[in-house]
Amino acid sequence: MKIAIFAGGVGTRLWPLSRKNTPKQFEKIVGEKSTLQLAVDRLLPDFKLENIYIATGQRYEEIVKSHLAEMPKENFIFEPDMRDVGPAVGLAMIHIGREHPDTPVAIIWSDHFVRKERRFREVLKMGEHLVSKNPNSLILIGQRARFANQNLGWIEFGEILTELRGTRVYRFKRTVYRPTLEETEKFFRDKNFAWNPGYFVTTPRFILSQYKKFTPQIWEGLMKIQEAVGKSSYPAVLEKIYPTFEKISFDNAILERVDPKHISVIAADLGWSDIGAWEALKEALEIKSGENVTRGKVLINDSNDNLVFNYTDQLTVGIDLEKMIVINTDDVLLICNKNSVPKIKKLVESLAGTPNEHLT
Repeated sequence: MKIAIFAGGVGTRLWPLSRKNTPKQFEKIVGEKSTLQLAVDRLLPDFKLENIYIATGQRYEEIVKSHLAEMPKENFIFEPDMRDVGPAVGLAMIHIGREHPDTPVAIIWSDHFVRKERRFREVLKMGEHLVSKNPNSLILIGQRARFANQNLGWIEFGEILTELRGTRVYRFKRTVYRPTLEETEKFFRDKNFAWNPGYFVTTPRFILSQYKKFTPQIWEGLMKIQEAVGKSSYPAVLEKIYPTFEKISFDNAILERVDPKHISVIAADLGWSDIGAWEALKEALEIKSGENVTRGKVLINDSNDNLVFNYTDQLTVGIDLEKMIVINTDDVLLICNKNSVPKIKKLVESLAGTPNEHLT
């Protein structure tokens, strides 16, 4: 199986650590490696480096290669412009599919946290097995919900189709993107729903056939780019065609339109978390609910349910803090309530055109 790790997001919800020039996937958020490095590490040794591809923006070429110096250079797929995940998945698929059109390919993300790494690899192999048996299929991987999270997408599934090593495979029904709190509470009680990490396994031939069917303009451009792969004309062709693609998510472009009969769901507890926002990172790292999570030189007394990350040499001290996020970097100190984290993105956007724009 081939695996494509996507590492092109900006990650403004993890500001001020994550910024345009050094987004979250290149930062040491968990431990002493970047989340991109951790995403590769958790695949080893079951999957080899030569079967792992990295898809990211051209602007990050230097930094991504420095983080993954052992990766074969031909396994880097660089997008010349940000056109959202729909075109990005297509570009990865034409590269991998050029020589391996019917080989199972897993799509995963670089900025997530997976506590149960062995289980994660087992589920990927199950997806590989299912797609090998039926190349015209797409296997969604769901994380069993731990709480009613309205900041994530959800997958609804139906009856059991088969069982692999004690893990059930379900018939796909639908995806729901960021439902209301009332809906998520209902989903959480209903065991036929799971969080949607955005992971799936399919084949390049099948998924590109869906591009041809549902986004013909993008498909035509992808075919022209594929013809140039490996040739001296490739950079010019890519630069000419890729920026013309519609900015569209993979879900809107493909997933929501694929005939559900082609889609199955593996729902399992992977210990997965989307650490794309500070409150989500806290939930992923805490051992028990409500405890303080800290990093760096931090001292907090008489405080509960806080995340305090200090990236400076100066001591950060807190007293009587409750449900707070404190992020201290060399040039920005962020202090906000856990419930105010969604406002960070708007604040960062508001800095455009101001004397503080360089901090974004």
